[in-house]
Amino acid sequence: MSCSAQVVLLVWCSVVASLATSPPAAVPRLDLLSLESGYHGIVKENETLVEVTPRIRGVGAPICNFRIVNKHHGEAPFEIILKDQEKGEAELRAKKTLNCEKRKNYRFDIAAVSCSGEQSENATVHISVADINEYAPAFLEPSYVRQVDEGRLYEEVVRVEASDRDCTPKFGDVCKYEILTSDQPFVIDNEGVIRNTEALDYERSHNHILTVVAYDCGMKQSVPVMVTIKVNRVCKLGWKGIPERIDYAPGTGREELFPDADLDLCDVPCNVRTVEARIKLQTSHIGKGCDRDTYSVQSQRKLCGASAESVDLLPNPGLSTEWTKNLPSDDGHESDQIFEFDGNTAAVVPNTVLDEALSHTFTVATWMKHKQSPDSDHHTKEHIICSADDHKMNRHHYALFVRNCRLILLLRRDFSEGDLNIFRPAEWRWKLPQVCDNEWHHYAVSVQFPDVQLFVDGQEFKSEKKNPEIIDDWPLHPTKGINTSLAVGACWQGSEGKMKHYFKGYLAGLAVLLHKNERPEVLACLHKCKESLEVPPMELLEPGMELLTNSELTEITMEGDNKTNLEVLLRKVGYLNSREFPTPGRRNVHISTIITCERGRPVKVPAVESYIQVLQPQQPTIEVNGTGNIAREYEDFRLGVRVFTDVHITVTGDKDNNKEWKKGEPMTVIEKKLDSCTVSVYPPLNPDHETLTLPDNMMAQFGIVAKVSRDGVVVSGADMIYNYEQVLRQIQYTNKKPAYYLNRVFKLICSELNGRFTSNEYVQTLTVIHPRSPIKLDATSEPLPDVSSSPVAKQVDSVIVEPSVIPAHVKLDRHHAEIKPAQTLNDIYLGDTQSVVATGSHAVTIIIVVCVGFLVFMIVLGVIRIRAAHHRSQQEELADTEMAWDDSALTITVNPMELAETHRPKSGGNQAGPQIAQSGHVPNDSSDEDEDDDSSYRDELDSSDDDDVDDEASNKKSKDLEWDNSTLSI
Repeated sequence: MSCSAQVVLLVWCSVVASLATSPPAAVPRLDLLSLESGYHGIVKENETLVEVTPRIRGVGAPICNFRIVNKHHGEAPFEIILKDQEKGEAELRAKKTLNCEKRKNYRFDIAAVSCSGEQSENATVHISVADINEYAPAFLEPSYVRQVDEGRLYEEVVRVEASDRDCTPKFGDVCKYEILTSDQPFVIDNEGVIRNTEALDYERSHNHILTVVAYDCGMKQSVPVMVTIKVNRVCKLGWKGIPERIDYAPGTGREELFPDADLDLCDVPCNVRTVEARIKLQTSHIGKGCDRDTYSVQSQRKLCGASAESVDLLPNPGLSTEWTKNLPSDDGHESDQIFEFDGNTAAVVPNTVLDEALSHTFTVATWMKHKQSPDSDHHTKEHIICSADDHKMNRHHYALFVRNCRLILLLRRDFSEGDLNIFRPAEWRWKLPQVCDNEWHHYAVSVQFPDVQLFVDGQEFKSEKKNPEIIDDWPLHPTKGINTSLAVGACWQGSEGKMKHYFKGYLAGLAVLLHKNERPEVLACLHKCKESLEVPPMELLEPGMELLTNSELTEITMEGDNKTNLEVLLRKVGYLNSREFPTPGRRNVHISTIITCERGRPVKVPAVESYIQVLQPQQPTIEVNGTGNIAREYEDFRLGVRVFTDVHITVTGDKDNNKEWKKGEPMTVIEKKLDSCTVSVYPPLNPDHETLTLPDNMMAQFGIVAKVSRDGVVVSGADMIYNYEQVLRQIQYTNKKPAYYLNRVFKLICSELNGRFTSNEYVQTLTVIHPRSPIKLDATSEPLPDVSSSPVAKQVDSVIVEPSVIPAHVKLDRHHAEIKPAQTLNDIYLGDTQSVVATGSHAVTIIIVVCVGFLVFMIVLGVIRIRAAHHRSQQEELADTEMAWDDSALTITVNPMELAETHRPKSGGNQAGPQIAQSGHVPNDSSDEDEDDDSSYRDELDSSDDDDVDDEASNKKSKDLEWDNSTLSI
């Protein structure tokens, strides 16, 4: 063997020996809990990265590669890319974008390969291809066309259908259909079924073209498809050309409702023998049954020519009519003010309103809306009005009440009226369906004892056998010390001290007229509506036809044998609302028709429903203006001052008078009216020396009435604005003691239509001009020093004394002074001729204290006391002018020589001087709780011409006029 061969053999042997002694290579494995569970991945159609759970990772040896080792179903377009060799992690990617619509799932096995070439065991990978919404739905047909008959409702007019090519239900199913065309009477459901929501009308539209789209469950919209629905004309028996809605503008007068009306009998074989059409206007939901002017009862009675002596028991709350303010009401903004009685509310009418028993002749009237309560028995009484004993006893003297759907009038005779042992009628019971129909009705009972008449809705009730039922009774027995209490909505039980027999319903316009009966035409006028149907002109009525209406003109009946003339008459039926400001809203109109052919065979004609929409009227504006401030002397106020000398009232914003006038129509100008003006005074008038007077003759001529109280005046009654201005300008204010006041403020508010429209609040001020009186000094008085050049005066010359707010009504009492605005202290020092004077029988003392605070110091100017002996004649001369106060300025004159006296205590007299408060009052040294306490002093102020003043009173005044400088600060 050669040497080279030996060397090779030795090297080989060493390698084999080294391999035999080294450990075996490590085997890699996949990081799975179990190989059977494998991997699960999801990849979207538009992506290549596969989201694998759990992540692909090899462990047990360094991993250099992953390998797809088995393809279960052919193609496996995926690759495994090693991302982190140290951790042995890899990601799975698709070699191309996949298509769910072609193949949804893939399955194959993978293994990990170590760097030494060792391979792990296989694990299965399950891949799902996630769908994306790449396809929109598409309709199966390019368009749809269907035909339907008019006048029918179809469950299915046409069915449209669309499909989607996406592979999953989320994006591949059609979930919704939609009609894009608006204002069409069709709907479509999620199944693609189109149906009509109302009967189609050939006259309105021959064809309906709809644009329909479909949506998949991912809300991807399809391309629209056109759906055409053709309407076949079908003859419908009945009226044609009747509009569903008719707009009515306020102030337009008569408006024809059905100008295009036509009755189509189609091809029905009918030789018309009789034809009848009835038009009914439904207004029961408006106000008290229809639109009426919202005037007060008093104004309505005036407009209808009724007696002005009627007493309103349910007036609008206001001055002197406070007893209705706690009753629930609708405030009467659109219609008359209506009071609600809920079975627990009532009102007591003051004795000053109706303080007497009903006479043998009277009329009581009211509006009432009432229904029978299901839980009440037949014996329950519900009192509208009731006059009963105020205490101890429960006797009902007279009453109007409801029981068991009967309207009952109770009228008991007093013991002084006739023989006590004779029965006479005492109760009248009318059985009326209107009492419990929950509708508004007007009831009026006119009594001329023993005859009693009932008017319902302006029409006299025709008596029948036992209707009304009349009950006789004894007269009331005599009693002493018992008065009566009149209640509305209940009845007072005097022995129990509480209300009983409450009314449950609605009342309005409750009024009593004593000593006379209301005329039937007035009652009819009070019930008359301002809106109604207008009948066709009578010249259009052909022979064989006739027109009938009800009393309210809310129903018109046309009947006869001429179908053509019936159509002509219906076209001329109109609507009129003559109210200046009608209540806006809907009024339904119902048309019913009956046709009878020969041999009595009827033809059924469908009823027609329409409605009138009354539009909102333009709101008026009431403006009251004039001169706001008037100043007068004492003597003028004693003689009387006219409060509103130049008041002017205007109404603007109405368009009625601006309406275009059409040729051939009567021209009417609506005269504007007011029905109430309220003059308020605060604080209330003092009847001892203040009065308000009105022009009684003028008001009687105009038919205007007034109620005067301490709080002011209420002038009422519907009348022209001009007449109201004349009455207001004549209102006169008289004050016998004007020295008590600085001014008097009056507030004026006017309204129309029972407060529906109110004016602005106009304020009128009457200012009292107080006379100026100079200071009178006697010969013994010390001269007043000139302090205008003093250092103190110069320092405080520019200090302004802020005035107190002077109220509208100020009473001047003892030691009282008013400060005019913006006075300087220099004015106070120097003093002009305006001063406060107080006199006594032996001395006149003026002590004025001024304390001035200016930043860091207070200046006490001093107290001056001037004493002089006056003869009795001189004192009487000053007595005439002692109360002639001048409120233009308050001047305080100080004698510096007497400053030392302010530090010496006074042995007697009252040192509490006047304190000027913001209210304008000066506190008196006597109590003000009792007005009578100072009445003698007021008389003394007013009777300044009296010359008899005794010495004792004079001495008391001297003590009262001593001022204390500690209480007056400036």
